[in-house]
Order: sequence, then structure tokens, then C-alpha cells
Amino acid sequence: MPCLTRRRPLCIPRSTLLQHPRLGHSASSNQPSPSPTSDLSRLLQGPVPRALLLQVHARVFLLNAHQNDLIATRLIGRYPSNPALKVFHHLRNPNIFPFNAIIRVLAEEGFSSNAFVIYRELKFRQVSPNDLTFSFLFKACSGGSIGGDVVKLVHSDLLKYGFTCDPLVSNGLLMVYAKAVKDLSSARKLFDEMADRNLVSCWTSLISGYAKIGLAGDALELFVVMLKENLCPESDTMVSVLSACSSLTAHQVEKWLDSLAQLVKSVACNGLACDFLNTALVYLYGKCGDVENSRKSFDEISDNGKKSVLCWNSIVGAYVQNGCALKALEVFKSMMEEYNCRPNHVTMVNVLSACAEVGDLDLGSWVHEYLRSGGQKGVLSSNVNLATALIDMYSKCGDLDGARGVFEQMSRKDVVSFNAMIIGLAVNGKGDEALGLHSKMQELGLHPDSGTLLGVLCACSHSGLLGKGRDILEGMLRSNLVIPKLEHYACYVDLLARSGLIDEALGVVASMPFEPNNFVWGALLAGCVLHNRLEMVQALSTDLVKVDPMNSAGYIMLSNSFASDCQWRRVMKTRGVMREKGVAKQPGCSWIKVGGIVHEFVAGSASCREFESVHRVLESLLKEMRLVGS
Repeated sequence: MPCLTRRRPLCIPRSTLLQHPRLGHSASSNQPSPSPTSDLSRLLQGPVPRALLLQVHARVFLLNAHQNDLIATRLIGRYPSNPALKVFHHLRNPNIFPFNAIIRVLAEEGFSSNAFVIYRELKFRQVSPNDLTFSFLFKACSGGSIGGDVVKLVHSDLLKYGFTCDPLVSNGLLMVYAKAVKDLSSARKLFDEMADRNLVSCWTSLISGYAKIGLAGDALELFVVMLKENLCPESDTMVSVLSACSSLTAHQVEKWLDSLAQLVKSVACNGLACDFLNTALVYLYGKCGDVENSRKSFDEISDNGKKSVLCWNSIVGAYVQNGCALKALEVFKSMMEEYNCRPNHVTMVNVLSACAEVGDLDLGSWVHEYLRSGGQKGVLSSNVNLATALIDMYSKCGDLDGARGVFEQMSRKDVVSFNAMIIGLAVNGKGDEALGLHSKMQELGLHPDSGTLLGVLCACSHSGLLGKGRDILEGMLRSNLVIPKLEHYACYVDLLARSGLIDEALGVVASMPFEPNNFVWGALLAGCVLHNRLEMVQALSTDLVKVDPMNSAGYIMLSNSFASDCQWRRVMKTRGVMREKGVAKQPGCSWIKVGGIVHEFVAGSASCREFESVHRVLESLLKEMRLVGS
């Protein structure tokens, strides 16, 4: 009796099966009753709860229907790999459908080698594969554990069974060659031999493959051919095109700017193609610092083209990269309010960078709230780039609590996120907390990298932790795990100079294995001025001018040092050299937010609309101060 009790739930009375809502008819229907196998097959359509699946499977055995290929196929598709394999191996003479089902299950669970074992059994049994068989094999190849030799064997089978004329199957093989095994030579050969190349995805696969292995020129050439054949790129295509643009050298950028600009002007370029070309031009102009032409190319994109977030990302990124944060934020507001285009994580990273630059905490906080409420669920805890950008924004706006909150909520903290938090603490003078975080990441088994140690040295410099900073650099030199770079030495020199140890800092400069740059000489100069070592200012200013001849700081400090010694001829000569070389003093710049609008103030500029009002208020304040002082 106990045995019967245990088995009873697995057996479904026929009346129960026939009355199940998924069956679609009742036992009392006047229509002819379907066969038992038909009932079982219909029950296995669509999602099946686990309990019902086990009951149906038991009924399959009771009715001796486990050799039915359709039922077996559906059972395999409902089970994970282990029970699915048991169902498959019960079949004495499976046709192609159970083979396809088990290959798909194994491929989706990442058991690529097992999927090919089943495929070899299929060939041994002389069962002819179909297009779905190869699609599932391509899925197995995408897992990364299958080598190029196996892919070529699949390719030979495609030729043998005559599937190379099927554009979908050929495209699947192309994706495997280009993305999974990165055999771009075989991918290109297959692409060139394809009779039907109208599938945009095959162009996208090849462009993406070229971009990922650094063959940016080949990717862009293929993109141009695609447009000339009147094919419309998809979003994924343009992502790969922009990725290729990002890896171009300065010389290549100039070449492609000329080439794409000429193509836009050609009569062969239709409106839609011009939108895609202009999106690439926006990115390339921004990359080479020409924001004016970047904006012109953006303005030439049609309203229909501006429905894509990619062109907005390109122009916002161009402004951010070239120090035009306010312009970037203006474009972002236009995107949201006028075009109602939904931003993605790339947009938000750029916007957060702009907020950090101008100190717009309100907009940065709005972005944070938008991502929490309107964005993809869980994106903040899982997207390291977004979380890092938020930490950077909050830190630069002085809201360390906001930065800590984002950091603590991250589900997976890596070295990059620790680095962002350490640098945020460093620039806000929280040196001890930054050092504590450095120790914590090591306790968690994360290995500090070059950026981590730069952040820790920066923390020591801003908080005057001389001993700790010295320990960090000496530890780097001893361990050789992270070799100090020029920026590490520059930060350490800054720490020594701020601490008044000018001679020791000069010793570090003399002994380091790098030629000092503007940051090193600038740190030494600032230390000399801070600690009244004016006798060294002239020599250091001269060194700064040599390494950074277009920076006004060295000339101005040199001119000031000559003036303090009453060497007026040298003052005039230094200013003459500045004029000759076109070196202008970098004007001071500040921002203030009033009524939700960020206002920019540049020293010596009267561009602000409220310029006269501001000056009237300043004059009034100066009078008040003079009265108080007298």
C-alpha cells in the first residue's frame, strides 16, 4: 500500500486529462475523441507547470507513448538537460525533431561539447539534419568552447546537405566565424560567396567582427559598401560602426572624415543613408576636437534619423569629450523634451560626466532617480559603468553620501568601482577613509591596479598623509606587482612639494625613469610658491615652458618671478614670446545654478546676459565693504 500511495499522484485518470483546460474540449463533447497521444501532445504545448509535467510524463509511460517522436520532442523541450537526455536516450529510432530538441537544450545550457556528441550520433544514424539543426549547432558554437576546426566541419556539412543557399543558415555560420571563433578570413570568404546578401544581420556580423579585432578600416569600408547597396543599417550595425570609429588613429580619422563627408554630398546617398553617415561624422569630428563641424553634421540628420539614440549619444559625447559640458546638457534636454527619445546607459554616462564637470548636482540626482524608477530594473546595481559615473558625479559635486550610497548598493563591486570611490574620497579630503577602502578591497581578494594606487597617492597628497604616501610608493617599487608610471611619480612629487620637502621632491624627479612632464614641474612650482622658495621659481618655470610651450601657467609664473626681481626687460620678452606663439592666459571659469538654469561665467567675458546687473551688485558690495573697513 505505501508503494501505491507514492505512485498514485503520477497517474492521471483519463477524465482528469480530458477535462484539463489546456486540452480545449470536454469529455462529454459530441465531437470524436482525440487519440490518447494527441491529448498528451496538446498538454505539452506551451509552458507546463513542473507538477503537471511529471504527471503527463508518467501518463506517457502508462500509454506506452514514450517512443512517439512528437511527444518526446515536447518533453525534451520542457526539461533541463539531464532529464531531457534520459527522455532522448529512451528513443529507439528518433527522427530529426528529438535530435534538434536535445541539441537546442544542451546549447542553451552551455553544454556545447555534448551538443556535438548528439550531432555525431545523428550522422551515425544517418538522420538528415535540417536548417534548425544547424541553427542550434551555431548556438552551441557561440558558447566559446568550440574551436575553429569544429566550425569548419559544420561548414563542410552545410555544403554536403545543400544549405549554403539558405540565407538564414549562411548568416548563422557567418556570425559564428566572425564573433565566436574570430576567423574573419573565413567569414569574409563566406560573405563574398553568399548569393543573397540582403540580410542586414550578415553585414552587421562582419562589421562587428572587424571592429572587435581592431580592423576599423575594414569595418568602415564594409559599412560604406552596405550603404551603396541601399541596405539600411540596424542599431546593432551602427553600434559596431561607432565602435570601429573609436579605435581609429588620428591619421585614419582625417582620412575617413574626408571620405564620409564626400559620400554624404554624393547624389548616390539617399536621405536615410545620409543620416547614418552623419551619425558617424558627428562621432569622428568630436573625436578629433572639431565640435563645430560635429554639430553641423548632427543638424543635418533628419527628424526621423533623430529617433535613434545613437546620434544623440554621438553629439553629447562629442561635447563632453571636448569640455563643452553645458552644450552637452542643452542637447540632452532637447533630446528628452523635444524629440522624446529614450536615453540608454551610454547617454546617461555622458550626461553624468557633464554634470560632474559643471557641478550640476540637481540634474545628476534627477538622472539617478530616472535610472532607479524609469530605467531597466536592477541596472544600477549591475551596470558598473553607470554606477561608476554616478559615484564620480556625486564626488565631484561634493555629495559624498550620495557617492557612498551608490557604491554600497552595487551588487558586484570590482576594482573599477573601488577606484572611483577611492578617488572620490581623495578629492574631497577624506584620505583616511580612502586608505581604509584600499585595505578593504584587498581583504575581499581584489588586487589593486595602477588606478587604485594613483587614487591612494592622490588621497595622501590631498590629506597631507606623507608617511602613508611614502609607504605606498616604496611598496610599489619593492613588489613590482604594479610598476609606478609617470602619473604616480607626479602625484608623489605633489605630496612632497605640498609638505615643503622641495629638495626631496627634486631628488625623486632626478631619479625617476621618466622625463618630467608639465604635471611634475607644475607640482614643484606650486610647492615652491606655497613654501616661499622663490629662488627656484624661475628655473622651474623655464622647465615647465619647455615641456608645455602652449600652457600659459609657466610663462605667467616666469614673468611674475622676473617682475619680483625688477627684471622688466625679461618680463617684456616673456610676454612677447607668449604673443609670438599665440599663447593666451586660460581664463578662469565658474558655474552657478539659478532657477534650474546653469549659468557660466568666464573671466574677462561679457557674454552673460546679466553681466551689467552682476557688476552693479558687485560695485554695491565693494562700497559696503569699504565702509565697513573704514
